[in-house]
Amino acid sequence: MSKIKALSVDEITTCCDPEQFSFETTDELENLDKIIGQERALKSIRFGIGVKNDGYNLYVLGPPGIGKSTAINQYLQEKAKENSTPSDWCYVNNFQDESSPILLKLPSGFGRILKEGMSQLIEDLQSAIPTAFDSDEYKSRAQLIEAKLQKKEQEAFRTLGKEATKHHLKVLQTPEQFSFIPLKDDTEMSPQDFEQLPEDERAIFEKAIAALQKALQNLLQKEIPKWRKTARESFRKLNHQITQETVALPIESLSNKLSELPNALEYLQSVKDNVIATAHDFIEPAAQAQMPTMDTQQPLHRFAVNLILDHTKTDGMPVIYEEHPSYGNLIGRIEHNAFMGAMVTNFTLIKPGALHKANGGYLLLDARKLLMQPYAWEGLKQALYSREVRIQALEQVLSLGSAVTLEPQTMPLDVKVVLLGDRNLYYRLHTYDPDFAELFKVPADFEETLDRNPGNDQLYARLIATIVREQNLRPFDKFAVAAIIHQSMRMTADTEKLSTHMRSIADLVIEASYWADQAGRTAATDMDVKNAVTQQIERVDRVRDQLTDNILRDAVLIDTTESVIGQINALAVYQMGNYRFGKPTRITATTRLGDGKLVDIARETKMGGPTHTKGIFILNSFIGARYGQNQTLAFHASIAFEQSYGGIDGDSASLAELCTLLSSLASVPIKQSLAMTGSVNQFGQAQVIGGVNEKVEGFYDICNARMLTGEQGVIIPRNNVKNLILRHDIIDAIQADKFHIYAVQTIDEAIELLTDVPVGKVNARGQYPIKSVNGKVQRRLKKFADLRNNKPAKNKVKTKPKKSDTLSDNDDTPL
Repeated sequence: MSKIKALSVDEITTCCDPEQFSFETTDELENLDKIIGQERALKSIRFGIGVKNDGYNLYVLGPPGIGKSTAINQYLQEKAKENSTPSDWCYVNNFQDESSPILLKLPSGFGRILKEGMSQLIEDLQSAIPTAFDSDEYKSRAQLIEAKLQKKEQEAFRTLGKEATKHHLKVLQTPEQFSFIPLKDDTEMSPQDFEQLPEDERAIFEKAIAALQKALQNLLQKEIPKWRKTARESFRKLNHQITQETVALPIESLSNKLSELPNALEYLQSVKDNVIATAHDFIEPAAQAQMPTMDTQQPLHRFAVNLILDHTKTDGMPVIYEEHPSYGNLIGRIEHNAFMGAMVTNFTLIKPGALHKANGGYLLLDARKLLMQPYAWEGLKQALYSREVRIQALEQVLSLGSAVTLEPQTMPLDVKVVLLGDRNLYYRLHTYDPDFAELFKVPADFEETLDRNPGNDQLYARLIATIVREQNLRPFDKFAVAAIIHQSMRMTADTEKLSTHMRSIADLVIEASYWADQAGRTAATDMDVKNAVTQQIERVDRVRDQLTDNILRDAVLIDTTESVIGQINALAVYQMGNYRFGKPTRITATTRLGDGKLVDIARETKMGGPTHTKGIFILNSFIGARYGQNQTLAFHASIAFEQSYGGIDGDSASLAELCTLLSSLASVPIKQSLAMTGSVNQFGQAQVIGGVNEKVEGFYDICNARMLTGEQGVIIPRNNVKNLILRHDIIDAIQADKFHIYAVQTIDEAIELLTDVPVGKVNARGQYPIKSVNGKVQRRLKKFADLRNNKPAKNKVKTKPKKSDTLSDNDDTPL
């Protein structure tokens, strides 16, 4: 019989004692005002945020749901309040080149002052300028200019008429032309009469008419246009003077509000100049309204202010999380409108991106989402390298578009970028993108566990109290808090650790509160927590139930009684989403005469993974090291996972595989009431494996469904005992001596448990006791070697057993 005893309940369970808490319910606890268990990550975050040099952006590592987003956001929000609010930014029209809008940087709050001031200014001028041009003063001055022009023109025509009279000619003006008609005795001559005049008289008239026509031509083509140009210039000066007088006061009023901002004053001066130069746009709004134009294409829309960043309500530095980090959402975009069959745009259609919004503060991005967006990662890197944000349409960057667009002034960039992602993505970026290491020099690695001690138990209780208050849940009594901590240990599979996966803890608290509410309790108890855990499993355990049913119906062969040579119950873990469960699986081994080859059937059929193959090689190495020192190994063995139709990987079954192989070589049966898990090294030492709780529970469920006999149990590596946090029903079965857990350190301890046959110790001559497991294996291998070397077996006469044949660990009897 084996000397290894089953673990007691005290050795297995390390529950959280509710009596360590001085409170009755979480209502008595204060909220948790800090992040627990993440000192390393928070130290990195503080460093990364504190360094202002280029490239010291952060990558926050950790699995989803661990709370890294909440933690970094909470820290940044507190840090942001300690700093001043960044500037406002707005795009305004460039009156010299409308395709290159001007970017104005203004102190926080002044962007809205400029925007609202310009809106009010244009609104006032739309009424003030027409009123000014409709005033009596303007009309009289305009009439005076017009009268002077008319007087000059009339005087010129009178002079021309007098000159014509001197030559007995009359000037006749029609809508089409001017004509000179000869006079005789002050009477107009008909063409016939003119033709009947003597030739010398006609010549005199023709000469006079030619001279007058030349004078008329000079008047119409030179003098009058010159006078009218002078009049127009007078009108322009008058209009400018009237407009300037009208604009001066409101412009001055707005300028006084922005008197300390040179760039704003320069813009207002350009506005003033443009208003004066285009006063007709204010005077003739009715005519403009009849034209089919969009609001953004109206002439006066050029005076609008596109306030892309307004920090009026921002307290400190901005903290921006971009949910959808596409190229346009990061860099900004220029929108277009369809108008009369064309795509048109202007500076008011410039939209800021996340880099604009976070400028002067912090930008948080999900790394996976960022890398999934075309060119978004390249756009972010370019902005960080150049320290400026250049708004360009993606099709323009790729030279794929031909729509009319703008080239806005670039914005200087001062932002700290924080990427949130998992560890695998971090290491891949570090390996394959050389820019990544230059731009994201600070990793903040979030822990998945924290040490379990009384202090952290108290902090965990405050964490639960915080969740309860934030989610408006029922309070938890101290037994419920202890049950949450127990489940947290199960999540880490370690009695010395607690989980920092905040999403899972919050979900469990919320669901336990729900079940407490359904039961009509005013406070959640440990029964509600256990019910919540049970319900979580029942929602996703369809596959587990089907696999269990297949075993119970003998569709999948698993024995839980008797003993069989070369057959063992190993334990496997299945992962279905975030749910893991264990299931026993049969491993068999056969041996025969051969050339020392150990065949892994899974590997030969390409169903085995590299880690599993490594485990098989270790078995071969172990057999050679223990039994091949003095003889040739002349056996052929094959190992198989029976009824396995998918891939197999991992080395957690290598201890069971080795036991199966030894059982076949020694012809010693293995108890099927025991299942085994564990890895083994070349020296036969049992090594830690994962999923030990799920594996134990998987075999227990099968045994319990077939009725517990008191013989069943599971063998695990000794170093996995600290990982045992079993269900309460299994703990009860162990306490009732109906189910057992054995912890082993070596293959020798394991094989003794499985066979109830002593393993045997080697003597000075390298021999094992005949009746020991090692002795039987050694004897079988020697027989194989003799057969291979064609040595005949010696005939032996049966005699009464000698004392030396008695089984003993110290038996030095040679084979």
